Amino acid sequence: MKIAFYSAHKYDSNSFKAAYGDATDIEFTFLESRLNAKSALLAKGHDAVCCFVNDDASAEALEALHEQGVKFLALRCAGYNNVDLKKAKELGIVVTNVPAYSPDAVAEFAVGMILTLSRKYHKAYPRVRDGNFLLDGLLGQNINGKTVGLIGTGKIGLITGRILAHGFLAKVIAYDPYPAKDAANYGITYVEKLDDLLSQADIISIHCPLLPSTKHIINEETISKMKPGVILVNTSRGGLIDTNALIKGLKADKFGAVGMDVYEKESEYFFEDSSEKVIQDDQLSRLLSFHKVFISGHQAFFTEEAS
Repeated sequence: MKIAFYSAHKYDSNSFKAAYGDATDIEFTFLESRLNAKSALLAKGHDAVCCFVNDDASAEALEALHEQGVKFLALRCAGYNNVDLKKAKELGIVVTNVPAYSPDAVAEFAVGMILTLSRKYHKAYPRVRDGNFLLDGLLGQNINGKTVGLIGTGKIGLITGRILAHGFLAKVIAYDPYPAKDAANYGITYVEKLDDLLSQADIISIHCPLLPSTKHIINEETISKMKPGVILVNTSRGGLIDTNALIKGLKADKFGAVGMDVYEKESEYFFEDSSEKVIQDDQLSRLLSFHKVFISGHQAFFTEEAS
């Protein structure tokens, strides 16, 4: 089987070569290009395509892949909101995703981000490097005793809850239309409505998939129902937060801090080096300007164990 591997970075090729280097029935073509309707032409002569979270597997791209003879589309990520599943079924293209790549990796990163925002590690580190050992502006807060609200309790959400409830002795509440039967074993208590979570939580961590029903679940209305000084963390999908509403809330000093490993329009910048470029995305530039905002480049999944 010949597989066209889109959005390939060095760590991708290294890990896949290590796993399949001796295989005689699999041949990879590693492509730096992202998948879209135009780059789909590069898949000519391949049986399958492997793509990532910000690749474009829209109807147009899938039709182009189908014309090249591609029969399989393998996502090396859990989310599949970038794939037109209806069109794939119509074309007879089999689509697979990663059902659960090390949920511990993402859960631990989410907790790490909560700790960073609560104790201001990200502000202390550069100060000390510059020889500034003052504590001004570094007053933090305990997680112990706080109410943490989880939006979504899949595998990642449950593990996040367990770490916070059992490790930090936080009160962990959650909202999910499809409650996990064993959530109590993780120290998690469900609330009936999202509004209940928003009004009670000191810290909110998002762990739900991006669906039409969850897009912009964090919006101007839901932000208005949060506690003043709330800490908001998103390690799931960028489209779950309405960026305009988030910026408005930050300007109104609604948040104690915001942590984002994902961003609504991240595909233009994430997984690329833009350090010597001018960022043209005004919303991203605005978010980066807030001292209360900590953004990482979609790295929560990225561990040796997950790879």
